[in-house]
Amino acid sequence: MTNNHDPLLTMLEEQIGPYKKMLVGFSGGLDSTVLLHLLVRLRTQYQQLSRAPIVLRAIHIHHGLNSKADLWVEHCRQICTDWEVDFRTEKVSLDIRQNGIEAAARDARYQSFRDELQQGEILITAQHLDDQAETFLLALKRGSGPAGLSSMPSSMSFAGTTLIRPLLNVSRAELETYAQAQRLKWVEDDSNQDDRYDRNFLRLHIMPLFNQRWPHFPQAVSRSASLCGEQEQLLDELLSESLNELTTLDGAISIFPLERYSEAKRNALLRRWLNQRGVKMPSREQLQRIWSEVALSRQDAEPRFRLGQYDIRRYRQQLWLVPQYQHLAGTVLEWNTDQELILPDELGTLMRTGESNITFRSPDRNEQVTIRFGVQGNISIVGRQHSRHSKKLWQELGVAPWLRERTPLIYYNDKLIAALGIFVTKEGQCLVDDSGVSVDWKRILPST
Repeated sequence: MTNNHDPLLTMLEEQIGPYKKMLVGFSGGLDSTVLLHLLVRLRTQYQQLSRAPIVLRAIHIHHGLNSKADLWVEHCRQICTDWEVDFRTEKVSLDIRQNGIEAAARDARYQSFRDELQQGEILITAQHLDDQAETFLLALKRGSGPAGLSSMPSSMSFAGTTLIRPLLNVSRAELETYAQAQRLKWVEDDSNQDDRYDRNFLRLHIMPLFNQRWPHFPQAVSRSASLCGEQEQLLDELLSESLNELTTLDGAISIFPLERYSEAKRNALLRRWLNQRGVKMPSREQLQRIWSEVALSRQDAEPRFRLGQYDIRRYRQQLWLVPQYQHLAGTVLEWNTDQELILPDELGTLMRTGESNITFRSPDRNEQVTIRFGVQGNISIVGRQHSRHSKKLWQELGVAPWLRERTPLIYYNDKLIAALGIFVTKEGQCLVDDSGVSVDWKRILPST
């Protein structure tokens, strides 16, 4: 392996800046092979100059879509062995129900990257100039606005760290020239010749025509993408103060002030509110439906709009982004209160304890303790003279609709005793000579 200085190596060093710990997305194809080779050369150069060492790890994602996938894993493993790079492979399963194979593969790939990244480590991927042009055209085909047309930034926040794409200004032809000069070996994915996939159709049929007519077309597209990115950055800066004022400490966004804005400003704020929470950008039509069907629905409704893996909900004149939880109504869990109980759907655990903000009576010997979810009908609680219907009671106690079915309910036989953290029923009230039962509910916070 040569250590001769060249423009690609200089460009790579400038792109990665001060970072020294790197996880490289390594498919074994031309692009990622060149990227990894350059990083290994840079690591060697740093060693020779006694500079702070570069620590490289490579991850290969096995999508299970090609009969040669196992061979590609071994090819990548061998290259990493030869180049002394720590290697990891991750096999993923794809959910193609919503957006098709291409999007599902990408989502699974980046989720694996998130899971694998270590403390202080950045992610480096090998997208190049031609990829950027294709991404721009695909966004144009979808009718995307400036955010979508800005395509792929060379550097962005990702999973609590940074994602860098150092080859975005390098064409595929330049990568091929480098690979041949360095006598690199890489795998060719035969599915890249299948023009049923949109990106392959562009690569095989459209881009060659553009490049033949306009040789610098990818560079021009890259400039347009950068200009769109600059416009979005400017809007971020101009709208940040308004967005902060509209967003509550719980992460909801207030509806009433949005009503005073133009549709354009309102949509821009909603997009940024969703983007801050890592949600894929909605279309213009979806934004219109969120506003008309959720924000402006009748006051006694409990509207929701499904967006990817989330629901947009309205509560107390605010829009909330809520994960799509498992339906728990009807679930019954027997509980030996001397032991910890694991709750379903990542709700956490219950353990009997000596300290709690809610204490209720101890069960009689003939009373079985169960945990249930969702309650209907009239309820009489401690501290109130009259019973109230469950829906009204939840409203008065300030419990959001999507949390009502996720609040563990303590039952003794078929008697409702308490809603943890919320109320104790009159049937669960402690007697004078009863020290009562306290429960520690260790919750898992939702990742919104």
